[in-house]
Amino acid sequence: MDLHIFWFVTLGVLLTGYAILDGFDLGVGVLHPIAKSDTERRVVMNAIGPLWDGNEVWLVTFGGALFAAFPRAYATAFSGFYLPFMLLLFALIFRAVSLEFRSKAKSPRWRATWDWAFFGASFTAALLFGVAVGNTMTGMPIDADGRFVGSTLDLLGPYPLMVGALTVALFAMHGALYLSMKTEGDLHARLQPWLWRTFGLFLVLYVLVTMFTLVKVPHAVAHFDKVPSLWVLVVLNVLAVANVPRAIHQGRPLYAFVSSSATIAALVVLFGAALFPNLIGSTLNPEWSLTIYNASSSTETLSLMRWIALLGMPFVLTYTGIVYWVFRGKVKLGGDSY
Repeated sequence: MDLHIFWFVTLGVLLTGYAILDGFDLGVGVLHPIAKSDTERRVVMNAIGPLWDGNEVWLVTFGGALFAAFPRAYATAFSGFYLPFMLLLFALIFRAVSLEFRSKAKSPRWRATWDWAFFGASFTAALLFGVAVGNTMTGMPIDADGRFVGSTLDLLGPYPLMVGALTVALFAMHGALYLSMKTEGDLHARLQPWLWRTFGLFLVLYVLVTMFTLVKVPHAVAHFDKVPSLWVLVVLNVLAVANVPRAIHQGRPLYAFVSSSATIAALVVLFGAALFPNLIGSTLNPEWSLTIYNASSSTETLSLMRWIALLGMPFVLTYTGIVYWVFRGKVKLGGDSY
């Protein structure tokens, strides 16, 4: 495989892994306020407590791979999204801090503060991820030297914000399905209506964003004429979405969670297909777009990194599998719980 395409696909795999794994714990944070008692809030946090930091390894690896394989795109993205990325960084930090600090004191005010910090940081992070995806789809004002020449307000257009809202709804649905697998008793019963509410909100936004994309971002389907097999992915995506309510109705949260994960994976692949071969499109001049060819490192660097990735990925996958196996089953609070 062409080294540039290999690294484009690898970035897609890393982004898919992150969206599926950290997506559900961001969704859990968004749904945190539905827990009524202190015990229920602890159960919600402990549902992701052993997993969230390992999930974020996929984001760190994605950022490192982007920096090493496509440094020009990395530099442009971080200059263009500087303020949003700083806000995202603070959101991710506060999620971690709220998990670790919440139970350090028994004061109701102390715990309520960190509860809302957990919700706010999770919501903000999910929204910003979606806004970044929306801006990448439409392109950014970058000049011939790959420099971002716009402002932060330019990034807050209707389409990016709509994609941000879709991301929040998708992760909330994903998180609700995960919590349904991990909880029992009154909290589990209270979650059931939220499975339908989050799915309904996601479905409405999914349809709206799809229509908006076809009208306002026509290049998103430019490759479908050249690669008709992409329509198969669209069909699989629709089937995965349709299977979520079916599985909820049957009382099979794991089945619904797998379908939700497949939906996320399909959306990421369609996102990559819409971009290829661009990494960041220029709205000023298409010829100034940063592609996998003009924004990449040297061939020697890409080749060396490929061997490192092939050697390292099995360790990441093994670690992830072991952690999820060890912490399988319903959440039980103990002396070491959050």
